[in-house]
Amino acid sequence: MPRFRLDIEYDGSQFAGWQHQADQPSVQQAIEQAVAKFCGEEVRLRAAGRTDAGVHATAQVAHVDLAKSWAGDKVRDAVNAHLQAAGARVAILKAAIVADGFDARFSATGRHYLYRILNRRAPSALEKGKVWWVPKRLDAEAMHEAAKVLL
Repeated sequence: MPRFRLDIEYDGSQFAGWQHQADQPSVQQAIEQAVAKFCGEEVRLRAAGRTDAGVHATAQVAHVDLAKSWAGDKVRDAVNAHLQAAGARVAILKAAIVADGFDARFSATGRHYLYRILNRRAPSALEKGKVWWVPKRLDAEAMHEAAKVLL
């Protein structure tokens, strides 16, 4: 069975997180359903990491084993078509066959997180749900001092 690496981007606001949830929608479930509609087989994705409810991702990596050696572009486009039809704000950016030994979780060499703060009096009309809005003036010097403990 060929193993496919999927590079994924998603808006997590409509999901209860990456991992399957018994009674709530998950990113993993949305992609697995789209893959199943495309290739007609039940699949299980493994991801490099899991995100919590409402968390977005710009470069999540997962892998899935399929019965057929599809072209990566075909997998990407077909899965995206099913995701879009389902109304999921998820996109497969790239799909490619990888070596059997590749494991999205254990082959990962790092993780990168980005936290965005909008520090102004007016709330954002365009970034709601994607930034932490702090209307009061932040003390950048005190924040830098506090960060030294973490670094």
